[in-house]
Amino acid sequence: MKLYSYIVARDYGFAPNPFHGFCTLATCKPPIRAHAKVGDWIVGTGAKKRYDFAGRLIYAMQVSELLDFDTYWNDSRFLLKRPDLNGSLKVIYGDNIYHRDGKRWIQANSHHSLEKGRPNKANIVWDTDVDRLLVATKFVYWGASAPLIPNRFRPFRRTGRDICCKTQGYQVFDEELAAAFAHWLEEQSKWGFQDDPLEFAKHKRSTQQSGGDRADG
Repeated sequence: MKLYSYIVARDYGFAPNPFHGFCTLATCKPPIRAHAKVGDWIVGTGAKKRYDFAGRLIYAMQVSELLDFDTYWNDSRFLLKRPDLNGSLKVIYGDNIYHRDGKRWIQANSHHSLEKGRPNKANIVWDTDVDRLLVATKFVYWGASAPLIPNRFRPFRRTGRDICCKTQGYQVFDEELAAAFAHWLEEQSKWGFQDDPLEFAKHKRSTQQSGGDRADG
């Protein structure tokens, strides 16, 4: 068992997507998606520059399944994760956005496409560089209520390494830290979706100011 840690630079509920009973990492972070195995933990920490949330836990998920994009697209369990830009925020930021027509990648109208649903070639190349995504049924997603990560993991006493990255990229930790962090999560007795993504509040303010009637999730 390993633990992969990185900074969630923009928390929209898209990467990861913690809705509809599953936490999925289906876009961005191709190196993590390429190497993580079932049983490994993925930890996303808060961004200092955008949110002043450095040192906080946005989410943690233990990988339960590894899927390719076509399987994800067609699996009935994940149909609600297909985006609809006229739906609620949870639906707008759906991450089930890729499937293939022959060898050609189809990108759904989504957070990663261009205006009016035009394919974003740069995002297609980046996201599909690894035809592999991560699914978790055991996860906690804190979002806007992200708690501080205990000092004993910053740095971890036995290795001297901080679980929180200082820059973009990711870190990989061995079983000892992964097990200790998982034990801390168990002690919290908080699992599943806990609070909205940080960016949802901006959407809500914008909708209220404009008098719109878009649902907020």
